[in-house]
Amino acid sequence: MPARTHTRITHPATGSVGVRLPWWAIALPALAFAALLLLIVGPGEAHADATAPAVNRLLERITALVTR
Repeated sequence: MPARTHTRITHPATGSVGVRLPWWAIALPALAFAALLLLIVGPGEAHADATAPAVNRLLERITALVTR
């Protein structure tokens, strides 16, 4: 026996949208964008630590793989 389906009655919108975002919904993406932009803009200021040769070799291998 088929079950009845209930249809929703929707009223047309009055023309104004009442969406309100919390403050962090705008602030956090803007902060993340600014942090990533700073990382992209200033890569020449980063210096590798000379006391960690294993890390230097790892970074060199990653660079070599990416540039292939």
